[in-house]
Order: sequence, then structure tokens, then C-alpha cells
Amino acid sequence: MKSNNKKEFWEASFIDKQEMWGFEPAHSALLAKDFFVERAAKNILIPGIGYGRNAQIFRDSGIEVTGIEISKTAIELASRHYGTDMTIYHGSVNDMPFDSRLYDGIFCYGLIHLLGKVERAQLIRNCYNQLTATGDMVFTAITKDARTYGQGKYISKDRFEMFGGVRIFFYDRESIYKEFEKYGLFEITEVMENFPFYIIKCRK
Repeated sequence: MKSNNKKEFWEASFIDKQEMWGFEPAHSALLAKDFFVERAAKNILIPGIGYGRNAQIFRDSGIEVTGIEISKTAIELASRHYGTDMTIYHGSVNDMPFDSRLYDGIFCYGLIHLLGKVERAQLIRNCYNQLTATGDMVFTAITKDARTYGQGKYISKDRFEMFGGVRIFFYDRESIYKEFEKYGLFEITEVMENFPFYIIKCRK
């Protein structure tokens, strides 16, 4: 899915379904919040922030949040529910960076597996480049244990198109090491959301 098509897809999704995931933060976000608090992070960047459901718990813990979001409707929803004092850049994560800041942490939830191989590498690299000298980044990615693995239209190895045009790359530990190892990968754990996810932690 090209950037313009992605923009149209997610814009249509948020217009149609609005707060489609509810307001409770993902379990991964709660774990990431505890991790960033323990690391004394003062600010984090959330690429693909959506309407902000995973952002507020960080802010409640005194961490400043900046977001990136491709859907203008999602940004409007975030402003409505969580206030206008949170900077959210409107655009694709493919166009990072949107500012010259360095962040103590980056939390990227349920996004990387929606990208192609080149885009995934670009996102990881761009996130790593926006970390402070001791910064951490936490990614969540769907695993091959998901019941949807292998369903839909085959695109390439471990990547399938389903749900009306969404292309999903399913990770295993081997593919995580391949993509993240040179970016300070130090921990891989598993967590159950609506699908089984990996939590991938990297440190600069």
C-alpha cells in the first residue's frame, strides 16, 4: 500500500469507525510506560499515535508525548479527547523526522508490521536516529502465532493482504534479529493483545 493509499485507508477508517479501539491503553503501552518511567524518560515520540489512546498514560506519569499520525481525523479525535497541548505531526512515518528533537524514548505500537520491507528498515533507522545518547525504543509487532497468519492474499514471505487491503508482515524471532540487531536490540518478550505480539526493546 503506497503512502497516499495508506493515508486514504486510515482516514476512511477513522471517519467510519472513530475511536475504533476504545479508550483503554493497550497492555503493551502499560508495560512500556513502566519501562520508560524506570528509565526516567522525560519525553517520548509515538509514531502512528492514532487518536491518542496509548498516549495519555505516559502523560499521566509526567512524560511529554509527541506524536505522528497519517489521519487528520484521528488527530482531531485526539485533540477532542486529550486536549490540544500535545504536538501531533500530520503525515506518514515514512517522512520522519518531523522535527530535530532527540527523544528519551520512542513507543511504536502495532505499526511496523503494516509496512513493507524497505519502509520497516527506514522506520527503525529513523526512530533510532531520533533517540538521545541513552534513549530507548519499544516496538510491538504481530507474531506468526496469530490465527490470521497465512490467511488472505500472499504478498511475500510472511506477508499477507487481508481486512480489506491491509498488508501485514508476521514476525518471528529470526526476522526481529535481522531487522533490529544493529539498532541496540536487547530484549524480546511476548504479550497478548487482540493478537499475540512481540515487544521489542532497543537501546542506543
